[in-house]
Amino acid sequence: MAAEDEGRTEEPSEYKLEKARKEGRVAKSQEVSSALVILLCVVMLIFLGKYIFSQCIQIYTFYFNKCHTVMIRDPQLFSFFFLELFKIVIPIALVGAIAAFLGNVIQTRGVIFSLKPIEPKFNNIVPRFGEFFRKTLFSGRGLFNIAKSFLKVTVIVIIAFVLISDDIYVLIEIIKNGQIFNAVGKIAMMAAKLLLIVAILFLGISIPDYFVQRREFRESMKMTKQEVKEEYKELEGDPEVKNRLRQMQQQLLAQNIPKAVAASDVVITNPTHFAIALSYDRFNGDEAPKVTAKGEDQTAFYIRRVATENNVPIVENKPVARGLYTETQIGDIIPETYYKAISLIYSHLQNYS
Repeated sequence: MAAEDEGRTEEPSEYKLEKARKEGRVAKSQEVSSALVILLCVVMLIFLGKYIFSQCIQIYTFYFNKCHTVMIRDPQLFSFFFLELFKIVIPIALVGAIAAFLGNVIQTRGVIFSLKPIEPKFNNIVPRFGEFFRKTLFSGRGLFNIAKSFLKVTVIVIIAFVLISDDIYVLIEIIKNGQIFNAVGKIAMMAAKLLLIVAILFLGISIPDYFVQRREFRESMKMTKQEVKEEYKELEGDPEVKNRLRQMQQQLLAQNIPKAVAASDVVITNPTHFAIALSYDRFNGDEAPKVTAKGEDQTAFYIRRVATENNVPIVENKPVARGLYTETQIGDIIPETYYKAISLIYSHLQNYS
């Protein structure tokens, strides 16, 4: 069922997405990780092909030489086998594990550690076959997965047929001449070429699958209008959220500072801690000068620099700057208690100009 049909018409908030992320619920495609594992493991197999072949020959030689002299229950038979198998498997297994890790990290844009996805859910113990078949066969996602699997099988069959058709007669000729090792090498090359091409194509198929999963995830995270209201009420008193909102407001103000300061009449400073930009347009009905920008410390320094670049006068007045910074917000008309001080500043600017 679509999100709109359930009344979830609003885009998910950053808070909801971050909360889901902490619980391990993110947009992710298993196809990307699987394709990356296949690709890197195939590359590793090709790189270690001669080594693996020599190890297999060594295992065969060992058992062939021991078959008529050693008892079947000899522990050396088992220890040698597992040791040699470990030498062959461990490099490929490590590469596969690293590839799986990278495939997930790339999609989730960082490492996420959460035990939430593996927590037991007892309500899932009872099988729901109807819901299972509805999701896997009779839904958009199910049809997409079926089409994707069919495409993979088709790709493998076509590539295998083309590669084998090109090399089959050469392989038969090698076998006829009794060149067993050459035949094994030829088969290995054919298999490596097939696996490499298939792995690259699978990786290409996994990219659109990732965007489909991402779209479906955002669709599943949509909210109703009521949920948006409740979340706002819940977060309104959260100090961390307030701090984040304050930072966003400061960033927004920082983006508007150059334009506001450039259009101002004067900037009053502390001189280093505070800076207040004022503008007075009596022809537009302003009762008194109003605050167009303000800031402290680094923001104050930025306001002074913009004022200098735009030839806006800078006046040092510590009590006025501190008072206006404390008592006013951007867009406010200055309080009446500062009328006299500000009028003196404006008259000084007129005389100066």
